[in-house]
Amino acid sequence: MKAKSRDFPRFQDRQAVLSQLRNSKMAGSAHAYMRGNTLKFYEWLETAKGTLPQGPPIWICGDCHVGNLGPTADADGKISIEIRDFDQTVIGNPAHDLIRLGLSLATAARGSDLPGITTAKMIEQLIEGYEEGLADEGRDGVLRRRRPESVQIAMKRAVGRKWAHLARERIEDASPTVPLGKRFWPLTKKEKGEISELFGREEVRRLVTSLRSRKSDAPVEVLDAAYWVKGCSSLGHLRYAALIGVGKNHSKEGALCLMDIKEAVQAAAPRHARARMPRDNAARVVEGARHLSPALGDRMLSAGLLGQAVVLRELRPQDLKLEIDQLTPDEAMKAARFLAVVVGKAHASQLDEPSRGKWRDELGRRHSTSLDAPSWLWSSIVELMAIHEAAYLEHCRRYATDPETA
Repeated sequence: MKAKSRDFPRFQDRQAVLSQLRNSKMAGSAHAYMRGNTLKFYEWLETAKGTLPQGPPIWICGDCHVGNLGPTADADGKISIEIRDFDQTVIGNPAHDLIRLGLSLATAARGSDLPGITTAKMIEQLIEGYEEGLADEGRDGVLRRRRPESVQIAMKRAVGRKWAHLARERIEDASPTVPLGKRFWPLTKKEKGEISELFGREEVRRLVTSLRSRKSDAPVEVLDAAYWVKGCSSLGHLRYAALIGVGKNHSKEGALCLMDIKEAVQAAAPRHARARMPRDNAARVVEGARHLSPALGDRMLSAGLLGQAVVLRELRPQDLKLEIDQLTPDEAMKAARFLAVVVGKAHASQLDEPSRGKWRDELGRRHSTSLDAPSWLWSSIVELMAIHEAAYLEHCRRYATDPETA
């Protein structure tokens, strides 16, 4: 039976419903809690000042966990593994991305019931992969050769995906509507009007027609739109899915696209004291994306909607999130090394050779005598694991007694 507007939360009630849903997601596992509670990580970083190396000030992801890396496609359809979420991107200390990625991998290892010795070896592989990614030689070839099985599977899925796959996954069918349900909620008249106005702007039309298969002068039309219940830490902020028709014949290849409209909020990630970044949060997100993941950044645009800064990007069938939930010891170490190469490559692209060498030397100088990784990295991850485990259990206790206030 087709859902009706009265079956969904009213506009004024959305925030409370989304907050409860976010609490539910975070109670699902320690890894889900770590991914959803970025503020806990940034609070710890404030206390760790002076104990971490100060890397060169560059654009960093700011929230560099496993789920924020994955296959992405550029405007010509070329697929690569890149950082794919930039809500917290700032010009900051690259060591923060290393710690966040290490914490994410260590939490995933615990969720897979792997022994602590595997986690220690993962961190060794993490730093080796990152240093390899910083090196100025053959990085793309290295990435292809060293893809772990989970990444290979995601890449194979990405290469073979078409619009119909995206439609079934994101909007449940390939017809030009966004069906209301668990993931999509109806819009108010004001929301519909502002989204239609947004896609009437010339810069937005140019973004939609930027794909190689589309004519640059093609008209665009909003066929349908809905509030998108998506994400975890971002639940409660503006998020819309807009189904766009390009040109006059919407049955042609490339004539339909799904646009993600996401509110850009103030970054909580620590930034370099003298960093010069766009004051507009959406412009900051796009600028960071273009430095860290050019294939994705070139498909993004900053704009304003309902008085808020938002980022627009087209969702391509090849854009997938890496899911590394169950790991074997061998797969864990391969994944750690591979993903660290990806992050190292994103950081290295912003540095000249002397700066890369200086940063690699700093990382090498701080290696532990008992572990082939910097002592600050290992101790940071151990401390954060303890903090997050305690906070996760407390979150679950509160959620069990009152889901609305967890």
